Amino acid sequence: MAEIDHFMPLLMQHEEEGLICPVMSHGSVHFMWIKHSNLYLVATTNKNSNASLVYSFLYKLVEVFTEYFKELEEESIQDNFVVVYELLDELMDFGFPQTTDSKILQEYITQEGAKLEVAKTKVPTTVTNAVSWRSEGIKYKKNEVFIDVIESINVLVRWNVNANGSVMSSDIVGSIKLKTMLSGMPELRLGLNDRVLFALTGRDKGKTVVMEDVKFHQCVRLSRFESDRTISFIPPDGESELMSYRINTHVKPLIWIESVIEKFSHSRVEIMVKAKGQFKKQSVANNVEVRVPVPSDADSPKFKTSTGNAKYVPEKNLVVWTIKSFPGGKEFLMRAHFGLPSVENDEMEGKPPITVKFEIPYFTVSGIQVRYMKIIEKSGYQALPWVRYITQSGDYQLRTNV
Repeated sequence: MAEIDHFMPLLMQHEEEGLICPVMSHGSVHFMWIKHSNLYLVATTNKNSNASLVYSFLYKLVEVFTEYFKELEEESIQDNFVVVYELLDELMDFGFPQTTDSKILQEYITQEGAKLEVAKTKVPTTVTNAVSWRSEGIKYKKNEVFIDVIESINVLVRWNVNANGSVMSSDIVGSIKLKTMLSGMPELRLGLNDRVLFALTGRDKGKTVVMEDVKFHQCVRLSRFESDRTISFIPPDGESELMSYRINTHVKPLIWIESVIEKFSHSRVEIMVKAKGQFKKQSVANNVEVRVPVPSDADSPKFKTSTGNAKYVPEKNLVVWTIKSFPGGKEFLMRAHFGLPSVENDEMEGKPPITVKFEIPYFTVSGIQVRYMKIIEKSGYQALPWVRYITQSGDYQLRTNV
C-alpha cells in the first residue's frame, strides 16, 4: 500500500528532467497513470500487465465517476469517498475489471447513504446476464431510437512564401451515437453504405465509404459483422456510442482561410483574414470561430469585419472571430490593427497556427449514410428511427511560414 508514496516524487523528477512518460517504474512496481483536471488516476502493477487494458479501465473510471458526480475533481472525491469505495469494489476485483457500465451500477449503488444498504442486497440480474449492458423490463409509451452520425475533420494546411496553401494531412474521425428509448429486449440491425458490404453482395452502385479502425460498443455481435458486415446488436438503454471509425482520405478544407500579416515601421501590425465556405450552398456552418494568433506584446486592438464580430483575448494572444451562421460558397473578411510597443520579441516567438471551429448540420464529408435501421422485438411493436448527420471541426489548423 505504501508504493503509491513513490509516485509523486518520481513524477516530479521526470518532469524536471523533461522525460515525462505514461508508464514509470520504481523497483519492481510499475505506475500507469492519467491526469484528469486536478487529479491523477494511478494503476500499479508488479507484473507485465496489458497496458491497453489498464488505460481503458482508467478512462472508464473517469467516465463512471463523471456520470455519478457530474464534475470529477479533488473535491468531488472527498465529498463522496463512501460511494467511490463502493464503486471501486464493483468496478474491479483482484485486479480484473468487472461491471463498468455506469447505468447498471446506478441501479444498485446510489448516492444517498441510507439507500445504499438496502440496494446492496438486491443486485440486478443484469450483472450476471449475457446482456450486461441492458436491464430487463424496460417500458416506454412511445418507442423511438435517435441516431447521430457525427464526423470530425482533421486538416493541416501549410502556407509557403508564395502564399500557396497546400493540405499536408487530412482525415475524418466519425462516430455513430444512439439515444434508445425502446421497450423490452429489442434486436437492432443497422445498415450503412459500407463499400466492403456492397462488394460482398455485388451491389457496388452509388456512393460507398471505406471505414478503417472501426471500434464497436460491446453490444455489437462482432462475429456477425466479420462474416457478413451486418451491425446487429441489443442496444443499451438511453445514450451510448455504438461505433467509431476513421476514413483516411484527402479532405478539401470546408472553410478555407487566407491571412496576410503586415508590419509597419516597427510600430503596428495589420492582419487581414479571408474565410471562404467550400461546401454546398444549401448547407450552413454554425458557430464558426476563427482563432488568429497575434504577437504577445500587441496592444490597442481595432477590428473591422464584413460579418460576425472579432475580439482580442490577450491572455491567449489571440483574435477570435465569431460568425454565427456561415452559408456555403460565401466569403467574409476580417481586418485587425494592433500597436506594437516593441518588436524585438517577435523574432524569438514561434508562429502558432490559425485554428478554426465549426459545425455543419445535415451533412457528412465522407458521404456515409444510414441505409436502414430494423427494430425487432418479440411483442412486435412499431418503433421510429430518427437519423441526424453533423460535420464538425476536429484538429483544424492552418500554418504559415511567412
